[in-house]
Amino acid sequence: MSSLQGTALVTGATSGLGRAMAEALLEAGMDVLVAARASERLQRTVGAWRDRGLRAHETPIDVRDGGSVEALAAMTEARFGGLDLLVNNAGIGMRTVNPSFMSDPRPFYEVPVAGFEDVVRTNLTGYFLMARAFAPIFLRQGRGRIVNITMNVETMQRRGFVPYGPARAGAEALSRIMTEDLRPYGIAVNQLLPGGATLTGMIPDGVDPEHLLRPEIMGPPIVFLASAEAAGLTGARIVAQDFDAWHRDYARSR
Repeated sequence: MSSLQGTALVTGATSGLGRAMAEALLEAGMDVLVAARASERLQRTVGAWRDRGLRAHETPIDVRDGGSVEALAAMTEARFGGLDLLVNNAGIGMRTVNPSFMSDPRPFYEVPVAGFEDVVRTNLTGYFLMARAFAPIFLRQGRGRIVNITMNVETMQRRGFVPYGPARAGAEALSRIMTEDLRPYGIAVNQLLPGGATLTGMIPDGVDPEHLLRPEIMGPPIVFLASAEAAGLTGARIVAQDFDAWHRDYARSR
């Protein structure tokens, strides 16, 4: 799983889980479209990887904007000849609607409408728009893989977690339907989640980092999902924290 070929696109790739996955794919040998909102951080991140000889490509995108997403899909096909792996990861968390969501959870009826809509547009609609734009490319190629990043079911229904929980639950349902819609064409759709609270910008201040998973935990499973070993795998929901045990069972079952 250490030598990959092809092109991947990772959204939300300048921080947290997205950055860790993009770096793992780059180090495994892939070209990676580092997709995030246009910013100096995007430029710095891609520049640092390119300085190391990694094939990172600066890819400004707003996943909430259908026109921007469609333009990116057209550019990807024209410049790279297609895409092998789409990783839907871009998201915003509870901090955007309640900075103290862990210590002071607020009921759904106190959530601002604008905040609710922004989280859903990013965490759910963004996944839909990206997959909708790239699925036709995969169908023309006759191959392709989508990985949607999700989270623990417990978090989806935790007190005070509107709108983050419902948006991620919606993305999980979307993933399962996408799996069945694309299964007849050999296009894989799988889900990947850390398996616990992770040290990213979504965690509120004051949380002890010693109790958090590191984003790098996503590296081995995303490299696996891009590899030849994962050919034919679709509909899986892989917990990164448990990946070693899952992978052993998977290898024995083949």
